[in-house]
Amino acid sequence: MDNGSDYGRDFVRVRAAADGAETISWWTGDVYGWRRDDGPHHLFGFEGLNVARAERGDAGWRLLTREAAAYLDPVTRDVLSTWDNPFTGESVEVRHVFNDPVNQPLGDRAVPFTRVGDQVVYNVDVRLAYPSPLPVADFPEHSAGDTYRAMELFQFFARAADLDSGVADVPCVFSWCRVSPWLPWMAMGQREGALVYHCRGGKVTEVPGRLARFAGERFLRAPEAWSAPNMTSWTDFRDHLRGAGRPRRDAAGTAEVAGG
Repeated sequence: MDNGSDYGRDFVRVRAAADGAETISWWTGDVYGWRRDDGPHHLFGFEGLNVARAERGDAGWRLLTREAAAYLDPVTRDVLSTWDNPFTGESVEVRHVFNDPVNQPLGDRAVPFTRVGDQVVYNVDVRLAYPSPLPVADFPEHSAGDTYRAMELFQFFARAADLDSGVADVPCVFSWCRVSPWLPWMAMGQREGALVYHCRGGKVTEVPGRLARFAGERFLRAPEAWSAPNMTSWTDFRDHLRGAGRPRRDAAGTAEVAGG
């Protein structure tokens, strides 16, 4: 492992590649919904990919990525087009994940890790709280609240021998748990409760065929240049409603960061 001044390089080698090569991370898992006196309910399967390229600049490392993911029937694992909401009794259109970009400044900070036998486990705990791109006054059917609150909890597993080898691209597998509000397209309004995502995956050299066709060519390549702001499921849905001509107030100035 790197004991020099570039403290972030080891994690970059695990999460992406330190030589600027593109890497693909694939995951699969499930999404559960729960309320105070109800559930948990197995609502969806979930499968997706993230294509990343790391670059080193004056401010340290940063990741340039985009991602696509599909919500699946929890039993058949077929890609959903509509979904019967068990909480409201309504059928809604499913909006899958096509987030472009999902860029992340890493700087040079060391990422916490734990040595477990011959493996090294990096943990990245992302706690999010910022003004929602979907304020309740403008989007009462699709907003859980005026503040978006969520957690994204990652663990990246790599062999210590691979880290010690010095290779730029270290193989890894990972786990991901996310706790978030109801998705906007679920049309849950301000009903109490939350979603829990439980997924696992790893770096792959080839995307499963169905997912590759679903994602399309653009989402099989990382961005070529840094851009902002990031896209999330919340900003995507806001833009979708605006494009459909739905009434809204100007929400300029809301914070838009990765994590949704």
